[in-house]
Amino acid sequence: MVEKKTIDALISGGQATAGPPLGPSLGPLGVNVVAIVNKINEVTKDFAGMKVPVKIVVDPETKEFEVTVGTPTTSALIVSALKIQKGSGSPKEEKVGDLTIQQVVDIAKKKQAEVLAKSLKLATKEILGSCVSMGVTVENKDPREVQKAINEGTYDSLFEKG
Repeated sequence: MVEKKTIDALISGGQATAGPPLGPSLGPLGVNVVAIVNKINEVTKDFAGMKVPVKIVVDPETKEFEVTVGTPTTSALIVSALKIQKGSGSPKEEKVGDLTIQQVVDIAKKKQAEVLAKSLKLATKEILGSCVSMGVTVENKDPREVQKAINEGTYDSLFEKG
């Protein structure tokens, strides 16, 4: 029984190629590198323009492979939602963008499997914390005000299972 090989890589969503870092790692395993690259691009296309952690598990004997995609960082998801280059260098003085509460909830849903929060409501509050440090407002308010509104139940309808 040959041990499976695991390759971890950080890939630009939908833009994996047979070149480095994948080609040199996968080539020696004798697998169809193009098939793996195509699979990675298929499963990361929704993260275009973002760096995405990808794990490839290869069975060198059968040449079968499995691709698992992680989630981009919270800041990458916020930057992508705002279509900006990066967060603010001085978040107290300079605001770089404004998200809707729905966008924040959507980011929280993407990150929920990886964050420590036990509920979507708590995960959303965690994302709002990232907004504070990045100089991002939510519905033209300080994210901390939105966190208070969540505590008061203002947005409860967004957290009910649909």
